[in-house]
Parts: sequence; structure tokens; C-alpha cells
Amino acid sequence: MRSLVFFILCFVTYTSSESSANEEFVGWLEKVGIKTAAKIKQAEQHQIFMQRIVGGAIAPINYHPYLAGLLIDINELQSPAACGGSILTPASILTAAHCWFDGRNRAVRFTVVLGTPFLFHGGLRIQASSIAVHHQYDFRTFANDIAMLYLPRRIIFNHAVQPIPLATDSLLSTDKAGMWAVAAGYGRYSDVINPTTNTMARNVFLQTISLETCRGYYGNVVLDSNICTSGVGGVGICRGDSGGPLTINHQGKEWLIGVSSFVARDGCELGFPSVFASVPSFRAWIQHHMIF
Repeated sequence: MRSLVFFILCFVTYTSSESSANEEFVGWLEKVGIKTAAKIKQAEQHQIFMQRIVGGAIAPINYHPYLAGLLIDINELQSPAACGGSILTPASILTAAHCWFDGRNRAVRFTVVLGTPFLFHGGLRIQASSIAVHHQYDFRTFANDIAMLYLPRRIIFNHAVQPIPLATDSLLSTDKAGMWAVAAGYGRYSDVINPTTNTMARNVFLQTISLETCRGYYGNVVLDSNICTSGVGGVGICRGDSGGPLTINHQGKEWLIGVSSFVARDGCELGFPSVFASVPSFRAWIQHHMIF
């Protein structure tokens, strides 16, 4: 496969304090993303079904036609990493900035996977042509953890491939707590069980919690521009779900409220909250970087 050099529309500037980077976040692509992708690929090849997102259920592709899978190639590393994304327009895919750069590894190629419950098999597969990264993204803390991928050609929508609209602040509760939302993705389903079973996209119902409660777990890395969901019962996002959608249903329509960002370093099933970049908080940036 020929290499693709990405034109970064929004450069991310780093200071000399890079040496003091938070090791919990630095190196995510190699430490987590690549290992997860390899296990997902192995699972698909086995064609045995079980589950993916922690505590969730198999998601028929028409349930979340806006869900995109991402296979990420990194310089000097042989295996791809895995992330998720959301279709916004025929040429724009929203994802997490740390899927592009984690402080140590930088993506050189994104393959966008659409219209299939499998990450490595089937569906429409397009190499992204460029990426825009939020200018204040900080790999040390995953602050402003959003990016926009661009496709070289417009995709044609059908029952399995559809865009999702952006939520506004008016759809969120005052303290962002108490709402029921759905996270979807291709990631791992367990901290201890290797995914040699079902590799289909999964979804899970999650209840949002206040940022104050969330900071009780993670401290000040949780910003006002985040949304958190409860991990009680061992539910939430997991490795490989980064960049994927968090949605709510309002008047019978799905709205995008979050981009999967991070979970506890020690595991997905420990009851810790899942953390997302809040789409309403970044709505202006997102709209500015969408192309049609």
C-alpha cells in the first residue's frame, strides 16, 4: 500500500515541557491502539461472536450508520492501530486527536471503514486525504481531544452509511448529569479476556454524571469541555473505542454529544467513568472544519 503524507490543517504546537508529559497518555497508539487492533483482527478471522464495548450488546450496522472504524498506520510500526469516528458529512469524519498523535507516535495513514460491523472485513474502505487537529489539543492530558478527517471523495449515503447531526447545549442537562446516552465502537469488551470472539461493532447505554463527580476519579484533567458517563457495573468505552460517538435520542432522532476520549489507565471494568470530548463545547470548531 502506498504511503500517504498527511497535510495537517491545524498544527499542534508543543513547548519544552514535553519532557514532563503525562505518561498515562503518551504513547497511546503503540501501547493500546496497535495491540487492540491486532486482537480485533485475530477475532474477526476466527469468526466467533461475543462482545466489544464493555457491558454492551451487538449493534446491527443500521443502528449506528454514522459509526466509522479507523485503521491507523504509524511510521516504523508494522501493525495498525484502531479507533472510531462519526460521519458528519459526505467528506468529513470526526474523531479523537490522540488517534493521530499520542505524544510519541504520529499517524501517517488513516483507512476509514464504513457500513460494516467488522473493522477488518467488508464495507466501504477509503484512505483519508488529510486531517485537521484542534489547535489546543494537548497529548499530555487529552484536552481538546478532537480532530476532523477528510475523505478524497464524497461518500454516497445509504441505509448503512448516514451522517449524524451535532447536538447543541440545549440538548444537555444543566450539569451534564443524569442523561441516558449510547456509546458505539469496535473496541475491546474485557480487560482480561482476549477478543478472540465477536468482533462486531457494539453499543452500550450509559448514564452521564456531573463533571464534579468525574473529577473525583481523574482530577483536573477533566475539563468543562468534557462529558463523563458512569462506570458503575463495569460498563463504558474500552480500548479501540477512542474517537467513536456518544449519542442521545431526542424526539426520535440521534444526536452526537460526545467523542470517546479516555478511560482509567488500569482497566475498563473497574467502575471508573468514561470521558468524552463534548460536541456542544466544540461545535464552532467542528462546524468550521466540516466540508461538504
